[in-house]
Amino acid sequence: MRPVKLTKVTVKFPWVEGEWVADEAQQRAAWEMYVELVTRISVAPLAPNEGLLREALASLYALFGETRRILRQYGPGVARRQGPGVLTFGEIAVDVLSRSLRPLLAEWHPELAAHEATRPPDRSPFDHERAWPKAPALRGALEDTRATLVAYLDLLAIVCDVTPLQAARSK
Repeated sequence: MRPVKLTKVTVKFPWVEGEWVADEAQQRAAWEMYVELVTRISVAPLAPNEGLLREALASLYALFGETRRILRQYGPGVARRQGPGVLTFGEIAVDVLSRSLRPLLAEWHPELAAHEATRPPDRSPFDHERAWPKAPALRGALEDTRATLVAYLDLLAIVCDVTPLQAARSK
């Protein structure tokens, strides 16, 4: 990835709006986050008869650890504002976790865990999830979160000056 000095990248999520000016360290951190997101189920549509809901939630939960790792690795510079109203990688990354992923996981992790605890030994986890009356609602919540993560992914691609890989996959 070649360093690019960006002057103004517009950020618009329901919880944060502004301009992001990314220096080289922020671009490198953005690239690492981009790789984490683009290689997870979190940005791929989950069809009704595909995958396990538990795996989708686990993949989203793992983003907390990866985000912490990236923030520690690149240090406070990726969170230090360069001026009034100018956003940073650190601020955006933490907001995505706190405002999008945390509410989803806080609501659905215990719901799914309670359902999983009722699985008879002779029933597969997949069949047990499919029979759960709340499964369609969780899939809908995952799809809503996926839309936010794809917007985040697209923003990271712009900052990294790369063609979005998920767009290349869908063609």
